[in-house]
Amino acid sequence: MRLNEIVFPDAQPIEGYGPGFFRIGGQVIRGAVLTGPNGTQTWGGLDDEEALLDLKGQVDVLFIGTGADVTHLPDETLAPLHEAGIGVEAMATPAACRTYNVLLSEGRRVALALIPV
Repeated sequence: MRLNEIVFPDAQPIEGYGPGFFRIGGQVIRGAVLTGPNGTQTWGGLDDEEALLDLKGQVDVLFIGTGADVTHLPDETLAPLHEAGIGVEAMATPAACRTYNVLLSEGRRVALALIPV
């Protein structure tokens, strides 16, 4: 078996997370975060739809980590994203981090919005 180093050309993988924080690109970010092809930034949570809609045309899927447990996303959050052509998958934050990293390593057009555990 041949192992290759994974290269992430357009975005940074999630390196770690814990209670109230994420480590992305060597930086510790406290609170909710959005990362993808536009870089990494703090995020205002589910009420901050504008930041998510800025991903229009850049990603096919947006993973939303809803904290320690999976939470159903309100239709008011999902409808504008679907209208913008952004697929949305909600899952617990740890699962969202792992899924994002795998798809990012495959070169997929993904972004990640996270609420801390």
